[in-house]
Amino acid sequence: MENINDLMPLSNDWNKERLTQLKKLFPDLFTNEGKLNIEELKKVVDPASVSETERYEFRWFGKSASKRNAYTPSNATLMYDETKSVNPTESENIIIEGENLEALKLLSDSYREQVKCIYIDPPYNTGKDFVYSDNYTEDKKPYWEQTGVTENGVKIDSNIDSDGRYHSNWLNMMYSRLLLSRTMLKPEGVIFISLDDNEIHHLRKLCDEVFGEQNFIACISVVSNPRGRDYGGVAKMHEYIMVYIKSEDSEINDLNEPDKIFPFTDSISGYELRELRNRNIAFNSENRPNLYYPFYINPKNQDENDLYEIGLEPKDGWIELYPKESQGFKTVWRWGKPKSLENMNINIAGKEMEDEGFQIVEKYRKKTKMARSVWWDKEDNTEKGTLLVKALFEGKKVMDFPKPVEMIQKIIEMGTAADSKDIVLDFFGGSGTTAQAVMQQNQIDNGNRQFILIQLPEIPDEKSAAYKAGYRKISDITIERNKRAITKIIEEKKNKQPDLFTNGHKEDAIKGLGFKVFKLVKSNFPRVEWAPDVEKSDEENIASLKKYIADKEAQLVTAFNRDELLTEILLKNGFQLNYKADKQEQFKKNEILLATDGIKETLICLDVAIDADTVEYFKKHTDKKFICLERALDTTKKYNLKHYLGDLFNAF
Repeated sequence: MENINDLMPLSNDWNKERLTQLKKLFPDLFTNEGKLNIEELKKVVDPASVSETERYEFRWFGKSASKRNAYTPSNATLMYDETKSVNPTESENIIIEGENLEALKLLSDSYREQVKCIYIDPPYNTGKDFVYSDNYTEDKKPYWEQTGVTENGVKIDSNIDSDGRYHSNWLNMMYSRLLLSRTMLKPEGVIFISLDDNEIHHLRKLCDEVFGEQNFIACISVVSNPRGRDYGGVAKMHEYIMVYIKSEDSEINDLNEPDKIFPFTDSISGYELRELRNRNIAFNSENRPNLYYPFYINPKNQDENDLYEIGLEPKDGWIELYPKESQGFKTVWRWGKPKSLENMNINIAGKEMEDEGFQIVEKYRKKTKMARSVWWDKEDNTEKGTLLVKALFEGKKVMDFPKPVEMIQKIIEMGTAADSKDIVLDFFGGSGTTAQAVMQQNQIDNGNRQFILIQLPEIPDEKSAAYKAGYRKISDITIERNKRAITKIIEEKKNKQPDLFTNGHKEDAIKGLGFKVFKLVKSNFPRVEWAPDVEKSDEENIASLKKYIADKEAQLVTAFNRDELLTEILLKNGFQLNYKADKQEQFKKNEILLATDGIKETLICLDVAIDADTVEYFKKHTDKKFICLERALDTTKKYNLKHYLGDLFNAF
């Protein structure tokens, strides 16, 4: 049955999709009319029909509404801003100027499970203005008048600590955004969140719910201010970085140590020794039986580095060795038998440790180290971040306490691979540190990482460094800072390798050093301004909406920028922003483009009328996906395209 949302230019409706998936998996939970039977669902979730209400759960005011809002589709769109973009043809990096929840809604389908690493530095809930407005019409100007984007930017709400919903406001703001960001993470993805003491305890419980308690990795303490600040008699020196993975497929990378010196050498290379036993008792013989098996050590065969011959089969005089017990658990090896056999007496051997007896050890050869849970480096403090940004802006202080680039580079090392086109997402972009960190890390390890940054065009406080420096929107600093960072990197490359810029390979030298800017704006389709009449039936409202569309969108293509219209339609059909669209010369009666983003592709036409010859083409090519404007079709043409193409056809 047709409904109003079917006629609206919306982003993906996650609530509808989740319900559809549930129906596919468990059709018995639905009535004959297709409605979810809540009572049947309760029997599955709680078969004993336990009525007690005292149980462990994390609740706060507005939680349910925040979750619904996360999955409610957006009718906004993103508009490319060429004037603010830098080297856009040399890069697939993106900076979005706009409210981040709406932007995430628009990206969540296109970039579903495409993001490898998320880093965010959200508002710390210190009682100052910070809470993003998720209701754009109630008790304030309409959202599009606030951010359209207006010259004065966006007014954000205050969250004073005397408010009875002080913590709830912050949790609601974070919950919806984390839920959406999780849909964008790859199965092997990882998220890092900077925060201070005000909400860190709540953030842990919030992330346990969104990402799963079992996917918690660490709460890293970062010494951000070595001198400390007085907080009630204790000099507070640190903040936190909360780390969660998306699933068991995720992996945290070690950090590079290019100047590392190994204590041992052999015919292959230098190495250090690491115990092969897994010290994490969460992995034990009960849940990892394939990693629990004996080694056998030959105590009479020792080399020059005091390493003993080992094997997996018992022999006379050899010593049997299982992983040691710890806290009542039988621990396991880090490697299974196949890998151990492959590395036997090459990269693993026996070692007799003082007071510990024999152990199985790995000859660890990587010039890397595991990240620690306490970061106390001069590169990790906010003073370093402030100095770096001041240097970029010729001595002007434009941002209070920006994160240091080196710290974010460390996070990027842990969460991404240099040899892939991993996407790093930051939806609280701030001064744009994450973007600069991605570009600088790519220069160090010749990486191909990309970034997506989202920053609200927020009005800086009149007392802030940004306002005093002449900036009226924080997003302007995000863009300008990275424009200057690119210039700095290019100049450094020129000084190091001037030939790169003189022998015809300039494109190679600046590849990846750029970004496209998009703005969150109102939809190109006037129909989003239509509102249903509560006193009319659904059928009457649908008829009213169709008439509104016919009247208001008659001159849609001629009245609006075709490129902007194309971006909106493709974005809401799940295409990434770095799409390419090429005219197809075989079509003589309509201008038809082949759009592709490297994952999806479709033929698309924005003409005001679809010619009969075009319809005939799709009758013969039923494997092609085709998108066109609803108003470009009469009833017969629409029927034919739907009949021959099925779900491959979309009239927008």
